[in-house]
Amino acid sequence: MQSDYVMDALDTKLNDAFDGKVVRKDLLHRIKKGTNIPTFVLEFLLARYCASNEPAEIQAGMEAVLSTLQENYVRPDEANAAQSRVARTGKHKFIDKVHVRYVEKEKRHWAAMENFASQRIAIGEKFYRDNDRLLEGGIWAEVVIAHNDIDADAYAFYVEDLRPVQLSRFDFASYGEAKKAFTRDEWIDAVLRSVGLEPSKLSHRVKLHFIARLAPLVEPNFNFIELGPRGTGKSYFFSEFSPYSTLISGGQATKSVLFYNNARHKIGLVGFWDTVAFDEVGGIKIKDPDTIQIMKDFMANGRFSRGVEVIADASLAFVGNIDMSIEQIVKSTEYDLFQPLPEQFDLAVMDRFACYLPGWEMPKNSSAFLTGRFGLITDYLAEAFHYQLKHSNRYEEVSKRVKLGSAVEGRDEKGIKKTLCALLKILHPTDSPTDEEFDEYVAYAVECRRRVKEQMNKRKPDDEFAKIELSFVDRNGKEVVVHCPESIGASATLEPARRRARKNADAVTDQKEVAPKPERSPATPSEIPTRSQEEESLSERHYTIAYGDTGHSYDTIFGPYLPGAKSVVVEDPYLRMPHQIANFVRFCETVVKADTVRSITLTTSYDEQTDMAGLQAKLEELKQSLLEYDVALKISLNEKMHDREVKLDNGWTIKIGRGLDFYQKPEGWYAIGATDVSLRRCLETKVDVFRASPSQ
Repeated sequence: MQSDYVMDALDTKLNDAFDGKVVRKDLLHRIKKGTNIPTFVLEFLLARYCASNEPAEIQAGMEAVLSTLQENYVRPDEANAAQSRVARTGKHKFIDKVHVRYVEKEKRHWAAMENFASQRIAIGEKFYRDNDRLLEGGIWAEVVIAHNDIDADAYAFYVEDLRPVQLSRFDFASYGEAKKAFTRDEWIDAVLRSVGLEPSKLSHRVKLHFIARLAPLVEPNFNFIELGPRGTGKSYFFSEFSPYSTLISGGQATKSVLFYNNARHKIGLVGFWDTVAFDEVGGIKIKDPDTIQIMKDFMANGRFSRGVEVIADASLAFVGNIDMSIEQIVKSTEYDLFQPLPEQFDLAVMDRFACYLPGWEMPKNSSAFLTGRFGLITDYLAEAFHYQLKHSNRYEEVSKRVKLGSAVEGRDEKGIKKTLCALLKILHPTDSPTDEEFDEYVAYAVECRRRVKEQMNKRKPDDEFAKIELSFVDRNGKEVVVHCPESIGASATLEPARRRARKNADAVTDQKEVAPKPERSPATPSEIPTRSQEEESLSERHYTIAYGDTGHSYDTIFGPYLPGAKSVVVEDPYLRMPHQIANFVRFCETVVKADTVRSITLTTSYDEQTDMAGLQAKLEELKQSLLEYDVALKISLNEKMHDREVKLDNGWTIKIGRGLDFYQKPEGWYAIGATDVSLRRCLETKVDVFRASPSQ
């Protein structure tokens, strides 16, 4: 520990104005290495022990933090030793991320800790009642785990105490009053140091970019996108900075997870978090068109209907990578800056983005940009943002002050004003900017919205988004047209081919050179396959799977006929043995991938040798698992049934002579085909696929 640390002017000002609420950021960098603990958790500990500018106190505090981590933080590979320690000593305090789930069949809640490796930790109602985010995504907490010595109980551990890693009290009035001691530029630097960056290494424009990254954390229902090169820290603020933000990293984004689970009658992530961020947005899989429609509704006005009307404040942030040269993209007639987005993100989704931050202007992650000076404790600043997202509305103030040009249309205006509100909350929480500062914010907000509109205009075959020359009237009464730096002089972006062709109707050769490639040309309505057209392309089939055949799976047999189906009825008398139940689980996995099915009804049989308790336990476990995908499983028993068939409510019926149990036993459970059934040899069976009229 250096004892000759010399505070600069901003250090002194922060310590004077926010006494006890600042910490040296180099201390964080020292303890961060080698742990997967978020920044706000580590700074919570630093604030407890090191919120001082006295070298001796900092030294003692660092030793206390390191000792606390060594004593209470468990690495994943130390889980067994941690459980043994609790069993030996009776109880122990841990720092870990805690999740709580409700198990319907047991009618109780169970806690789980990420690094403790136990899914059945008993927890009292008061803990998840007072901290509802335990049930959706989980929270970091200091949790005391005690050992249960009662052998008759079905659990070994229980939560004796739980304290979320966040401030217990926050006074926004004091925060706003303390901020008044800083000029605008000083406060920008203070915020950047608080998130771990050294402002002296950054240009003013890049500083504003970093401030804009915080916008979804402070402004409700703010739709934000940042695309750029890898390694620029796009997702950091959403995973590390705030306990009120959650990050979805790739994978499938379903409406039940994001918005509302009808089967459980439970709101999704947007009801529990201030910000829901999507990392690697290009890898998100959205198969159900209803998910996109609900997302559009929510992005438009913060509400949606899914059997019930739901209103929520959560902002949506989308971050991802662009692998092409930006100059190449803006000068291309084929590509645009929305290229990495999933194909389901159509123009209506794009039009709801308030701010497109140019990630290609952000510096690569490097220790050279990290600060070793004082900043606000991360959790303290996050609480200030959370308070403003929930309790502060600057929209009327902005509306009275800003005057936008004639090219600014409805969603342009809303997006620009929302960005302005966010900037004011971050940089002027209780005061107002000067006219000069306000003009700077307006120009920045207009640019961020223009970047969205330029890309939509490039994609659209008509002039719906052609008004890209967005402008505002500055403090001197002059109309200022705002440009995006990357597209200045790029005619392929500023004047898409359709309009240049109109201006130069006689230059046929030029038109051919700039015309988009056929595969990028928008399809006419008659060219776009509808669901009914896709279904009509399927045909009835009657075939035999030969003994020893491979290449047959539930995906190949049932998958093509599932689109559009909402309910599935399975009649199979032989779901008794473990491998038969496992086959039914695989079948359900195929159904879930279709993402439109909401219910599965299983009718099966039994005999005197059937382990009814074991069968019911396994099917109940599957039922609970399906509920997480918003699919309800209904089970009935009929000891006299014999036929085997699967009926879909879109009209298709699939009959397999052997039912779902047409696979041979693999040669061994470590042989090819043991897990991937498409590689497993089959028994001989007939398959009949035919269609009746869809159920009404």
